Amino acid sequence: MRLLFTFCFLFIAFIPCRSQSGFQIDHNKRKIVIPFKLINNLIFIPIKVNGETLTFLLDTGVEETVLFSLDDKEQVSLYHLEKIMLKGLGGNNAAEAYKSSRNKLEVNGFTDKEHEIYLVLDQEFNFSSQVGIPVNGIIGYHFFKNHLVEIDYDRKKVTVYADNHPKIVKRLNRHFTKEPLLIEENKPYYYATVESAGKRCEAKLLIDTGNSDAIWLFLNRTNQVELPAKNIDDFLGRGFSGNVYGKRGRISRFTFGNHSFANAIGTFPDSTSIKSVNFVKDRVGSLGGEVLSRFSVFFDYPNHLIFTKSNHNVNQPFNFNMSGIEVQHDGLEWVKETYEDPGAKGVTIKMGTTNEGRFQDNLRIKFELKPVFKIYNVRAGSTAELAGLQKDDKILKINKQNAHTLSIEKINELLKSEEGKIIEMEVDRKGHVYTFRFQLKSII
Repeated sequence: MRLLFTFCFLFIAFIPCRSQSGFQIDHNKRKIVIPFKLINNLIFIPIKVNGETLTFLLDTGVEETVLFSLDDKEQVSLYHLEKIMLKGLGGNNAAEAYKSSRNKLEVNGFTDKEHEIYLVLDQEFNFSSQVGIPVNGIIGYHFFKNHLVEIDYDRKKVTVYADNHPKIVKRLNRHFTKEPLLIEENKPYYYATVESAGKRCEAKLLIDTGNSDAIWLFLNRTNQVELPAKNIDDFLGRGFSGNVYGKRGRISRFTFGNHSFANAIGTFPDSTSIKSVNFVKDRVGSLGGEVLSRFSVFFDYPNHLIFTKSNHNVNQPFNFNMSGIEVQHDGLEWVKETYEDPGAKGVTIKMGTTNEGRFQDNLRIKFELKPVFKIYNVRAGSTAELAGLQKDDKILKINKQNAHTLSIEKINELLKSEEGKIIEMEVDRKGHVYTFRFQLKSII
């Protein structure tokens, strides 16, 4: 999985941030429940910003709340703006942004009336196309900092509790694994045992719900982690400051909760891509959604604790996009479709001089807006590249199925489904239609 679906946006704001009181639960509620969309292991929730409902990625890997795409909204009011610059993953360039204060954020009775927001104006920084739904921003630490927060990946619900009710405490003690959680620079860290290429260490990892991969390891931060001998160079996606590159390979083992995971796919960003990141002491990597989604997780920031209980996905293998292509949503287009309307009079045709063979044509034509998908990146040496696919090819069909009937998630599931599977892809390249066939091949 790529950073296109990762979004571990760690940034430095060059203007100091004022402290915030944070979210509070309405006084008459013991808890609030927020349904979420889960796309490629990432959590998306609706939050009202000054009365306008926006979609946010819920990301423990960021401190401040960031807005970066408001194209689908007619009007969003933001107050008390001042210009700043942001830096993060992906090179040296800083992104122009604005800081806005005294905003009201609210979801289902969970409210912050004095919230600071960072608005990024660069339209290149917009990952709606990578997940297939409009996404307006990211929210992190201030959502979690005051309360016990449960993320149930199975039921696709976030629950925020007003206090540690005895029933909740009993449930956690009986059914969950309790471990210490370090909160440093307003982000959660966890010590996991990691084995790779014959080396074993206790690794300090950021727990990052905004990272859809399993585990990231930074080789320039420690000599106790080795790159697996079998690895590939890969484009990892885009961060605040540009493209991110690195390597991928399967690591021997790592731990989380009461489970030990073997043969997981490790991601190793190169030193250039992460040199602008502000690291806390001893941090060597991140744990992401590919692992977290195999659990129900309680984050208890006030008491520096994490509680985990595995779900039915815990023993699923760690799969990899074996095609070598990255696909993104590229807007909408009008598609003509025929459908049957049983109530329509249609056209009656008689065969001969009798009524035999009479039939009624109930077919109708309609136009609907459907998603368009294009190839965003092709990995060098991959089976897709060798077959002839190129960046910016518009996908028309996959295995004879019209692409507009699919979603980003379904396409990604297909591309990591099983080694040896044949993929036939029909594409439009500058007005010409081509068909390519390639085989999914596990190379790590």
